[in-house]
Amino acid sequence: MAVNSPLPVAENLKPVQGIEIGFAEAGIKKPGRKDVLVMKLAPTATVSGVFTKNRFCAAPVQISKANLATAGAGGDKIVALLVNTGNANAGTGESGLANAQTTCAALAKLLDCQPQQILPFSTGVILEPLPVAKVVAGLPDAVANLQPDNWYNAAEAIMTTDTQPKAASRTVTIGGHTVTMTGISKGAGMIKPNMATMLGYLAFDAKVAQPVLDQLVRHAADHSFNCITIDGDTSTNDSFMLIATGAGSLVIDAAGTPEYEALKEAVTDISRNLAQQIIRDGEGATKFITITVEEGGSVEECRKIAYSIAHSPLVKTAFFASDPNLGRILAAIGYAGVDDLDVTKLDMYLDDVWVAKNGGRNPDYQEADGQRVMKQSEITVRVKLARGDAAATVWTCDLSHDYVTINADYRS
Repeated sequence: MAVNSPLPVAENLKPVQGIEIGFAEAGIKKPGRKDVLVMKLAPTATVSGVFTKNRFCAAPVQISKANLATAGAGGDKIVALLVNTGNANAGTGESGLANAQTTCAALAKLLDCQPQQILPFSTGVILEPLPVAKVVAGLPDAVANLQPDNWYNAAEAIMTTDTQPKAASRTVTIGGHTVTMTGISKGAGMIKPNMATMLGYLAFDAKVAQPVLDQLVRHAADHSFNCITIDGDTSTNDSFMLIATGAGSLVIDAAGTPEYEALKEAVTDISRNLAQQIIRDGEGATKFITITVEEGGSVEECRKIAYSIAHSPLVKTAFFASDPNLGRILAAIGYAGVDDLDVTKLDMYLDDVWVAKNGGRNPDYQEADGQRVMKQSEITVRVKLARGDAAATVWTCDLSHDYVTINADYRS
């Protein structure tokens, strides 16, 4: 059960003009579940994305990056996105690339376009051959049920170990223009920034020039999906895509305008919501934890310390046990790699409780106060470094017995 994250309501997920969604049950890993997804785009659409930095990036990631680069350089526009779950098609070598290309060619034939106009994505088990025949066989059904209001089905169709679909919608007014945006994400384990085993797709109906969209997706990712971690593992398939369908009345040709800044704020806000839904549904998670590091010399060192806390198994298991063994947090700060950190100036808070003062236990701290906070389902750790004005925030979860069970049984 996700931590304080209610199920999305299908009727509240707004159709976005300029994108149609279809799905199929292809039996890729298990029968009777949605596992193939097609997103067909209007000719006015622009697409941009960020991908995993894992050197073993999956075959579909390699192809999507290449096809996006071609489209961005003035080649044929992207017509559709194709997603399968149940198999990652990663660590599969040349045959994996060939299989991903085969699925692109099959969908291109159905949509009367070129294979390089398709962006493929996969998620699931690594190092296993893609059952390409099953994916291809499912495509006609996915194309047959293309419709604008299939967002909830889309969210279900990309799940792996997720306990529930993840989706969000917004309608905002920018410069007198109404902009509708809806997005989905998936992920529950193997989550660490750059990207997080996640997939994320966010569409909105404004018309945005390609260079501007490229800038926007990087900003949105850096302030959302690149600020989450469950277990410190970076997947081979992570992808976050922004789709500006161009079907609405708002047109943005340059960054830095008031309209761009308003769109950036809205896109980042919904991206952050989708990213946090992943953490709330972390494998075996019982608590949602915000870690904020303030008064740093740079954002980089603040993030380094925040991730050191968030990745520590000792810290995460203490949160699961509601055990205020908070010296574990100080230890994680100390080994984060900020070599010139003066710990004698450091303060630390657990929600409203001042735990550490000037690098040591606050004389006024009472363990009962720490215990009270640790029992909550949502907790904030706040660290003040007294080094400057920089700050960074990371979201994570606790580490429970169920995390081990889920990952031990994942392939069975």
